[in-house]
Amino acid sequence: MQPILYFSRNPNPRLAVATAKYLAAPVSYQFAEPLAPGQADKYRHLNPSLRLPILAEAGGSLYEADAIACRLSQLVGSELWRTGAELPDMIRWLSWSRDNFMHACDMVHFERGTKQRYRLGALDEALVARGLERFHDSAAILDAHFSQQDWLLASGLSYADFRMGVFLPFNDVARLPLGDYPAVAAWQARLMALPAWADPFEGLSAPALPPVG
Repeated sequence: MQPILYFSRNPNPRLAVATAKYLAAPVSYQFAEPLAPGQADKYRHLNPSLRLPILAEAGGSLYEADAIACRLSQLVGSELWRTGAELPDMIRWLSWSRDNFMHACDMVHFERGTKQRYRLGALDEALVARGLERFHDSAAILDAHFSQQDWLLASGLSYADFRMGVFLPFNDVARLPLGDYPAVAAWQARLMALPAWADPFEGLSAPALPPVG
């Protein structure tokens, strides 16, 4: 069977779709809502946590966006997911992102975006402030790095750039102060110049996210 990538428009599923589109991976795309009423039993065998993205293949299913990106790179023989000498450096940035820049972006986006879209409670300004503080700390480190080179790895674009930037396409609602860090903003612009990153859902049936507010 052709692999099926189950997705939504939320950040991590968007990341998986963008990776697949960038790689021109041989997958079919299927919009899914595992948490919608009556939908859970369709997806529980693919991912017991009922979270997206999910990659279903003949041999089974794979979930978590990073694992899916690794598998898609294997399928097409791409070094977007590095396999050679730069692999440790790429893993370093993936790990750093989760605890620093991406985590800070997530904190702010969850309060200003996700909670408001899905009516999950009132915006917590204290958590926004903590997220912004972490954003400034980590963005300063990235700004120094990107003032020396265009991408996280010296050899060029890698999956680490996609992972690091996963929340930035949603900055219309998160309103993170990217303008304070011109080298980071320029890196984000380079990402947005990639069609697969700028609009990964082009040509796909994918209902819009609920509005914020």
